[in-house]
Amino acid sequence: MDWLTRHAARFVGAAAAAGLMLTAAAPASAQSAIRDTEIETIIHDWADPVFTGMGLEPSEVEILLINDEDLNAFATRGRIMGLNTGLILKTNSPNELLGVIAHEAGHIRNRHTLRDGAQGAGMQPMLMTMALGALAIAAGAPDAGAVLLGNSQYFGTLSALRYMTHQEGEADNTGARALEAAGESGRGLVSFFENFRSQEVFSDARRYPYFRSHPLSSDRIENLRRFVAEQPHYGHRDSPERMAQHALIVAKIHAFMDHPRDTYRAYPETDVSLPGRYARAIAWYRDGQTDRALSAVDALLTEQPENPYFWELKGQILFEEGRPEEAIGAHQRSVEIKPDAPLLRINLAHALIETRDPARLDAAVDHLKRATALEKDNSMAWRLLGQAYASQGKEGEARLASAEMYFAVGAGQQATQFALRARDMLEPGSAEWTRAMDIVFASGATQDDVDDLDRRNERQRPGVIPAGG
Repeated sequence: MDWLTRHAARFVGAAAAAGLMLTAAAPASAQSAIRDTEIETIIHDWADPVFTGMGLEPSEVEILLINDEDLNAFATRGRIMGLNTGLILKTNSPNELLGVIAHEAGHIRNRHTLRDGAQGAGMQPMLMTMALGALAIAAGAPDAGAVLLGNSQYFGTLSALRYMTHQEGEADNTGARALEAAGESGRGLVSFFENFRSQEVFSDARRYPYFRSHPLSSDRIENLRRFVAEQPHYGHRDSPERMAQHALIVAKIHAFMDHPRDTYRAYPETDVSLPGRYARAIAWYRDGQTDRALSAVDALLTEQPENPYFWELKGQILFEEGRPEEAIGAHQRSVEIKPDAPLLRINLAHALIETRDPARLDAAVDHLKRATALEKDNSMAWRLLGQAYASQGKEGEARLASAEMYFAVGAGQQATQFALRARDMLEPGSAEWTRAMDIVFASGATQDDVDDLDRRNERQRPGVIPAGG
């Protein structure tokens, strides 16, 4: 469990993706994409049946968690949905959060994010910037994505994205129908909007960004209320298990985002609930009270020895304390319990590499290859894989991994350069050599470009006399 921003700070220009990327090393106000297997899994477990009920393929919907305390969410090209941590914290129940997700998915389903209609051609540059920013974050480049998407100018500009009233109504109804198809109530979406009804009378400067781009009106709320009240599952309530999951998500986000003293205040030691103890363990870790944090995590593991996220947290604490060898066991256990989680494998591989033990590099490579098979655009995994191959003296494979990293974040020129270097070091016709050439051409280069570059490289080699010289 780590913050993306932590990795970005440590490895300049490298994207990161491992665990909950909310680190003490990053200011709480900083905007960035965060990755957390636990939160992502819970949200997808809730939302995937809704996506299916809407006619969307769940695996194709990318949900980004944005580290920002403001209330906001968005949907953009590529079936990408962004949820601010601030919005999650302002939901009072799982059904409210699910309602917002269903509404945003309604915009995706109805292709509202692709319209230029009422917005006109002048909106296209901004929409493209939003899409590129979201894609950059999804690919594991939080710094680049933040420039395009996560800065204050972006959120200020969102006031220009005023969806037409009928589009908001369409998204409401599409989301409500999908909730019903999944056996869920639309009550949460209504109550979420009702909680912020006052936003409709605020000026743009005072409104939450979400309600600048999704303007509320009393008529809209009442129309939605009537619609969902007519559905058979309107009276469906969140289960105790789901309520507990929501409380845990909220506690985890607070513990990583807030100053530890605020966490101690919100979750005092008299709070013996699971979310309370989880939050304090994280706060103690962030506060430098390592022994106390480890004792708290061990107590949680005594109760739930098969919880991969408690093992992940223990591994992160040990790793951050400069004890990678001790972290390996904890991360290994998290992977054993949840083998299909690429971020957990990346955590383990990172610890194996940081021990500087050559005997552990093969295992690290194996875990990273499995991670990239599950997430082909995970640039942190490719960066670490390049590092592991370089340590093994496999220069061709190392350069190919670097090419994959740049390709994942859309840096075509750098991807091409590293792929061509890899090509010259790999066995012609091998799978790796073929992949290197695939990256070259997929990055936009033509065969003529490759031939020209080869000729330039040939002329620059020592002892080569240019033709006609």
